[in-house]
Amino acid sequence: MSGRWLERRKRDHYYKMAKREKYRSRAAYKLKQALEKYGFIKPGDVVVDLGAAPGGWLQVAREAVGDRGFVLGIDVKRIDPLGYGNVYTIVGDIMDPESLTRIKAILPRSADAVISDISPNISGIWDLDHIRQIELSMCSLQIALSILKNGGNFFVKVFQGELFDQFLREVRKNFRQVKIIKPKASRKESAEIYVLGLNKI
Repeated sequence: MSGRWLERRKRDHYYKMAKREKYRSRAAYKLKQALEKYGFIKPGDVVVDLGAAPGGWLQVAREAVGDRGFVLGIDVKRIDPLGYGNVYTIVGDIMDPESLTRIKAILPRSADAVISDISPNISGIWDLDHIRQIELSMCSLQIALSILKNGGNFFVKVFQGELFDQFLREVRKNFRQVKIIKPKASRKESAEIYVLGLNKI
């Protein structure tokens, strides 16, 4: 990481807020802002967070589901425990079919929401990064379709680019309502955008 990048991060409004409010990442505010507007996670819900490390989205999801809900996070990196009995994490690669088997074995019932802020390791070669991101987003969608209840919701990060419309069509086939969201916490210069699929068919 360059010194310039670290310095910019320290000045970042959401980075400072995350430190102050004890969130594990500034990305927590992207999910919080989307939930404030669209309310796609509710108290008592079962939520699966794909690519959950370091745990910022898990924290926000736990706030939304409360004591009666259940949150499961998966990432290739180990996630430090959050300290809640109803938040469970596993180490795994969502691209590995075995991960879906493990997720299904842990869930108490079909999920109400699947959320994914997963990213590839950025190479700096834009076309390659976009393709890798779409692959991860598509894998997230397939997992969501496999574990969501009818009427469930899906929220996923996507990089804008030539394959974006193709991915969007796949989401629209499976959800009654689809929104494209750029949360305020998402940096303006970033190509990331979020797709929200509401009410799985």
